[in-house]
Amino acid sequence: RISGFFTLSGRAVRVKYSTPAFAGLADVSISEDIPVEGEITVPVGPNSPDEDYSTLDEPVKETVMRDLKAVGKKFVHVMYPKKSSALLRDWDLWGPLILCVLLALMLQGGAADSTEDRGPQFAEVFVIIWFGAVVITLNSKLLGGTISFFQSLCVLGYCILPLTVALLVCRLILIANSGTAGFVVRLLVVVAMFGWSTLASTAFLADSQPPNRKALVVYPIFLFYFVISWMILTFTP
Repeated sequence: RISGFFTLSGRAVRVKYSTPAFAGLADVSISEDIPVEGEITVPVGPNSPDEDYSTLDEPVKETVMRDLKAVGKKFVHVMYPKKSSALLRDWDLWGPLILCVLLALMLQGGAADSTEDRGPQFAEVFVIIWFGAVVITLNSKLLGGTISFFQSLCVLGYCILPLTVALLVCRLILIANSGTAGFVVRLLVVVAMFGWSTLASTAFLADSQPPNRKALVVYPIFLFYFVISWMILTFTP
């Protein structure tokens, strides 16, 4: 309601008149289907189970078993190499650490039966594997690779699995036959597993490199697995 004064023939006349407070909204209608009471929420889509899942309260046993299953699945991906993002998406360094320790332990020979200190030999194998993986990763990044540092370490480490299997087979062959025939069999096994490791790693890493620089990335990987294969082939307990 609005009141005011104005002059009419020398007299002051007071006039009162009323107008709606929101005259501009008089013609706006609200549909009965639209609720106007209650909570107003913004639809963001259904939540995935992973978003609501928390590992803070779960038992340690379940955590360990889940991690072991994840490592086992990555081993399967390596044994059946194909273009997949499984190793890149859910990367970890547990598998590479296990394989590296196994290789270093088996390549150090009969240290337990000998008075000679074989500690540096274990360290040498351990350093060669990790230092080689780091150098290859840095080379990949400098050439324009699109994957992260730890993703590359994960792939290179997991792809040592075929060579680890080759070392186990070679140890068994050395126990059965250490002559020329045994050496030929070991050579064939090591060459086959060397090719398997190289193909598996390139299958995971090839798409992350520029097309015109893939050869520059594959060549250091070839040398990396060749050095490990040579250590396995020339190993004598």
